[in-house]
Amino acid sequence: MSLDSLRVGRVYTFVNNGEKRTLEVLAKLSGSDFKVKDLDTTEVYTFEELLRWGKGKDYDLDEVIDQFGKGIVPKQF
Repeated sequence: MSLDSLRVGRVYTFVNNGEKRTLEVLAKLSGSDFKVKDLDTTEVYTFEELLRWGKGKDYDLDEVIDQFGKGIVPKQF
């Protein structure tokens, strides 16, 4: 999946250089950069920060899909 396909409010799994993260896209910034929230650590950072040292051979980006084939959108409280 390319970065251009990301949608605000959706959840994605991201694997790069042996690290696996579950990310919620919070906002689209300039170009192909996004503000994301790591759902495991609750840290907020930009996608550009995640790719600062390049893409590893294991790079993978996929949308988290529910049992009905729709993208996951976290509940807002």
